[in-house]
Amino acid sequence: MALLPILEFPDPRLRTRAEPVQQFDAALKRLIADMLQTMYAAPGIGLAATQVNVHRRLLVMDVSAEKHQPQVYINPEIVARDGLEVSEEGCLSVPNVFEQVERAARVQVRAQDQDGEPFERELEGLAAVCLQHEIDHLAGKLFVDYLSGLKRERIRRKLEKERRERVSGAAKPAAHASARVI
Repeated sequence: MALLPILEFPDPRLRTRAEPVQQFDAALKRLIADMLQTMYAAPGIGLAATQVNVHRRLLVMDVSAEKHQPQVYINPEIVARDGLEVSEEGCLSVPNVFEQVERAARVQVRAQDQDGEPFERELEGLAAVCLQHEIDHLAGKLFVDYLSGLKRERIRRKLEKERRERVSGAAKPAAHASARVI
């Protein structure tokens, strides 16, 4: 298993629409294991393949308090929605940002497991919110898209500034000894 790099907003690859999974093989199972390890290490409760620059309709999640109930949804589609719930969401691709988002309180999802077997499941509460959030990623949508344009732009600028500071902070010691201005 390996930790996978997580793309961060506003990376344009996060806007890529995922293609259906068609091969249920050892490579897919390895990707699922890597995604679960990445999600747990981040730490997060859900991760879509799009977030790790794999543009296939696959997501993993685990909303259990003990983090021992991983769920895998391949080619998921929501077939029914009910109720509304507003909750605070965060995202591994939008680090350290939490905002209120309105979503369906209950969903029924149709998907396939890692062996390609179809199943349907009803989810509510946090599990329903997480599933909807991750399915959005597979469509190239982020939770910040539910916010106003002004708020989304403020978040983008904040994250870009933090990224520049991380890069410049990490590069300073190396540049000190043999810095060249080009």
